[in-house]
Parts: sequence; C-alpha cells; structure tokens
Amino acid sequence: MSDTTNEAVQNLVDGLCSQQKLLRDRGLVQLKTAIAGLSDAALTSLITNLMLIVEKRDSAWESKHGSLEGLRVIVTTLQQQREDSEDWDRLRSASLALLTDAEVRVRQAAGCLLGVMCSVDRGATYSICHDTVLQLVRNNLERQLFEPDGAENDGGGVGAYDVSTASIDQLKHKLANSTARERRMSGSRDPAQIFHDTAGWKNLESSLNCLQEMIQGTGDLFTPYCDEELVVLIMATLTHANRFVRETGFGVCAALVSNGFVNELSDGPVATHGATLVQHLGLGLADNWSQVRLAASVATRKFLTSLPPCAQHSCYPALLPRICLNRYYVAEGVRLYSQETWRQVAGTEGKSLVQQYMQHVVEYYIEATAADNHAVREAACACIAELATKLPGGSVQPYVEKLLEALLSCFTDDSWPVRDAACVACGNFIQSFPEEGRPSMERLYPLFFANLQDSIPSVRQGAAVALGNVVQAYGSDAIQRIAPMLRDRLNGVSSQSNESERNSEMESVPANYGVAKRQRDNDIQLHEDRQMYSCGSLAPKMGRGSGGGCSDCKFRRPPQPWEGGDGAVWLVGELAMVGGHDGHNAVMSVLAEVAESCKGRHYTQHVTLLESLCKNLPRICKGIGKNNFKPHLHHFIDLIFYALECENSLTSSAASQCLTALSTDIGPNILRGRIEEHNTRYLTALDANNYSAPF
Repeated sequence: MSDTTNEAVQNLVDGLCSQQKLLRDRGLVQLKTAIAGLSDAALTSLITNLMLIVEKRDSAWESKHGSLEGLRVIVTTLQQQREDSEDWDRLRSASLALLTDAEVRVRQAAGCLLGVMCSVDRGATYSICHDTVLQLVRNNLERQLFEPDGAENDGGGVGAYDVSTASIDQLKHKLANSTARERRMSGSRDPAQIFHDTAGWKNLESSLNCLQEMIQGTGDLFTPYCDEELVVLIMATLTHANRFVRETGFGVCAALVSNGFVNELSDGPVATHGATLVQHLGLGLADNWSQVRLAASVATRKFLTSLPPCAQHSCYPALLPRICLNRYYVAEGVRLYSQETWRQVAGTEGKSLVQQYMQHVVEYYIEATAADNHAVREAACACIAELATKLPGGSVQPYVEKLLEALLSCFTDDSWPVRDAACVACGNFIQSFPEEGRPSMERLYPLFFANLQDSIPSVRQGAAVALGNVVQAYGSDAIQRIAPMLRDRLNGVSSQSNESERNSEMESVPANYGVAKRQRDNDIQLHEDRQMYSCGSLAPKMGRGSGGGCSDCKFRRPPQPWEGGDGAVWLVGELAMVGGHDGHNAVMSVLAEVAESCKGRHYTQHVTLLESLCKNLPRICKGIGKNNFKPHLHHFIDLIFYALECENSLTSSAASQCLTALSTDIGPNILRGRIEEHNTRYLTALDANNYSAPF
C-alpha cells in the first residue's frame, strides 16, 4: 500500500479509537463515508488494525469500543463473509471474549457485532456462540434464583458466591413455584431487596442484549434453535428480582416471539410453553416499574400479532384486561403504546371483546384497585368508569356491587389522583346504575362533599361533575341533600382568615432565599413520619388506606373556607348544566350568595375563587337560560371587572373570556347596557376587551 493509503487507514483507526466520544462518533461517520472507496488492501489493513485492538487485552476500553463499532459498520456494509476465512473466526472469538469485559459499553458493542454477524452468515454465528452466551446468562442468573438457604455473602456484594450449573428441570421447578409476589419484588421495602431490584447485575444484562441481537440477526432462520433450554432460560429472566434484568428479558422475549417461537403451533415452542409465556407476559404488563411494563407491552404486541386469530383468543383472559388498563397508565410511553396495541389487536371489536371476557376484566380491575402502585389504582378507577359509560348496562350490571365497593375503598386513598378518579368513576356508575347504587349513597355523599372542598382544584372539579351525575340519577332527592351543604359552603367563605393567621406556624423574621422557615425547627415531630417518595420518580410512595401518604387523613390539613366556596361555585355551574328544572331553581336561589362569597379581598387565593367564578358564569347563563340569568347579572359585574384588571394572568384571562361568552349569550348591546347602568367606568375596559377578543 502507498503511504497515502496507510495514512488514510491510520486516520480512520485513530478517529474510531479516540478517548472522546464526540471524536469516536465522528470517526464512525467518516468510516461510513469512506468505506465504499477503500481498496481491498486498505480494507484488509483496516480490519487487521481494528482486530489487533480488540484482541489486545490491555487496550483502553474506548479503543475496544470504537474498534467494535467500526467492525460492525464494515460487516454491515459489506454484507458478506468468507466462512473459511480466519478473520471471520477471529472476529467471532474476539467478540465472545469481550462479552465479559469490565466496561458495559464494550460488552454491548460486542453483542451488537455478533448480531450483525448472525444476519450475514444466516445464523451460523449463533450456532457456534449460543452455548457460551447462554452459559453467561445462566451463571449470572443463578446467583439470585438458586442461592442456597443460609448462604452467607462473603462481602463481595450481590452475587459474590458461586453455585453449580442448574439443569432445565431446576429452572422449570423454580418458575413453577415462584409466586406473583416473588415476580414483582419491586414493591418490597426490605433494604436488601431494594438493592437487588435497582443495582447492576454484573454482565447479565449485556449477555441478554447480545442474545437478543443474535436472535434478531438470525431472523426467520432461528426456528431450529428455539428449543426448551432457551425458552425456559429466557422465562427465568422475566421473574428476576432486578427490574433492569426483567426489562432486558422482555426485550429478548420480544425478539424470540418474532423469530421462531410461533412458527409451529401444533408441535413447537408455542404448544409447549405458550401458556407459561402468556402468564409471564401478564405479570410483566402488571409490573410495578414502568420500564418493565413497556418492555412487556412490546413483547405482548409482537406475540399476539404473530398468532392467528383462532389462537389469540386463548390468550385474551390473561392479557386483554392488562392491555386495557395500561391504556390509562400514568407513564405516557406505556399508555400510548397500549392504546395502539389495543387498536391493532381489537380493531373495531373492542367493546365486544371486553363483554366476552367481562369476568376476567372485572376481576383484574378490582385486583388493580388494591395494587401497591398508586398509578395502577388510578388507572383502575378510570377503567371502571369506562365500563359504566361505554358498555351496555346489561353486561356490567352483574358486577356493579363489586365494582362500587372497589371504588369506595379507593375513595379514601392516600393519593389524591386516585381519590379523584374514584370520585368521577362513582358518579358515572350512579348515573348509569341508579337503583343498584342507591344503597351506597349514604356512604358516598360524605365522600363527594369532602372532595368538593379538597385542596387540589381538579379534585374539587371532579367532585362537582360526580355530584352532577348524582343529580341526574336521583333528581330532587339529590338536590334536597346537596342544597344545604351548598349554602353552608358559600356562606362559610366569609370566615376565611387572612394570610398572617393562616401561616401562624411560620416565623415572622425575613426568610433565607425567600423560603419561610417553620418555628421550632428542631422539633422532632417536624422530621419524623414524613412522606417517602418512589425511587426514580417524584411520585409519593403511597399505599392504600391510612398508610401515610401525602394526603392521608393524619397529614391532611383542614380545608380552607375559600376552598369549600370554590367547590360550591363549580357545583353551581354543574347543576346549571345538568340539574333540570329543580336544579335550575336551586341555582337561581343561591346566585346572590355565590356573588357574596367572592367579594373577599383579604386573602391571597381570592383570585383563584374569582377565576372559578368567571369560568362558571357562562355555563350558568347557558344552563338556566339568559332570561333567568339577566336579573342576577348585576351581582357579578363588579367581580368580573375586578378580575379583568387584577395582576393574576389566569384570573384576568378567565374574566376576559367570561365577558366574551356572556356577550354572545345575552347579546352585546344588552350586556353593554347593563354594565353602563351599573358603572360607566367599566365601559372602557369592556371596549378594550371586545377589541382584543379573538373573532
């Protein structure tokens, strides 16, 4: 080779082996651009140089990583191999050796390279390497699954001891006897288990990633290799205590079901292990960690879509309810992916499928309302509400009592999103099944009323919607029960204390960095029994009932009078929209009290109450009719223009939209005349608002 060629090859090697990631990435781009123009001699020289680096034990990890990435690009681009070539065997052996490298990025790059080689040599690399890779998985997996009773840790951390190789029968026995609790160990509060669940697990994950790459690379030719040993070993990873291992295991599972697992329905892996796989997929779809749920969702979709329709139905009792619930899961990735899975699997037959497997759906929803994960309980409440609103009453009616009981237990949950979802779901159920729900109303009314003055605005609004559904179900009986509470809440706003009285537990001296400091800061009661937070998220770690969540009764502060008034304003708006004749009469009888409750200015949150008023006045006008509303308009004019001119942007915007909506409903000239009659000073602000309002 010429000196110029040698220099070009050396530049490529130097770029790929740089210590800086940016330069290594740039070198990879340069290689992709230059590879087509390299001569055979230059390409051979490049491969030789990179091979020497990956085979040299003391090479820097950056050099080994860049060389593996470069070799992967070369193999991918050339898409050919010479089976009798020593280079191909050397490349395979070097990659296998690096699967146990100390640096995880090197192990991952080696696995990706083996996967590409499988795609080029049509599975020959898998045939040669699978024993080594499976043994790596098995050796690291056994540290958790087969620890002898009474074994002591030698101080080397997790997995510091060794055990003998386990047989397939031992793996199968362990899987058969593992309970659902063992498979979802992430909910445990034991410190040792938390470490097992979150710490790294040596090279188990990278070995599983390598296995996944090799299965995907082999593709449709993988069927002969899908034997019992492989299937049982992969399923063992799905029950692992460590969440990262479970997540990676489901990635391997997704590759497996896409390549060879379901090719032979009558006499193949799916016939032997299909039921067990479905069970494991169901556990993954209900895992406490969102990342595991998503990985299980991917594997589930690939599994179901690879089956013929006749075989899919046997999987629905275990998988359908979990997919259905995950459509409402708080993690966006899980939620959106599950919604798309539902569209692909159910198509236009979603309702009929839920009805067909109604018993399984209801049983899982009720089970989910008792889950340790508050996000699961919230999703379960939303799903139960969906049953009441979207399915024919006859299919849900036999389960109404059980479902309502589950919702009632969630109504006192530590987590306010769960309480909110349970409140809305109860309202939907009462509206759809008034007679079946009547015996529960004595328990429900106090819960609805409590949510109506909750410290969270969306909870108050949800309670107003739920009580509106109750009024639609029971008419005047419900209004007679609600009206006294409504008046009490509106009149109670006058007792709202000012800010200095509300925050009497704060020091009056200037605060450091703008943060108010509590008095008696060394009081032990201020530091013990405080809120815990979930690992890896800002969500509180909350159980059900009175287990000590941020909104548990023993931590919940008494509701402020203005919050009760705010909920009452939202309820008045709801009654105007759905209350019928009796509801409209009840609304008109309290409109003066609504206006009076919003006149206070001595507390900071009065602007929030005014915002709620401005949002509900157009609803009240539309609901009871403009002729019934106009006699009461003068009560609200001062309040609307005070809100319009205040410094709070949300309140001012709500007032502006309120004026625009009232102008449309009542008529612009009538509204202007009423305002001019009340106070001519407001006309300037009214004209400015009309000028700036969108058309």
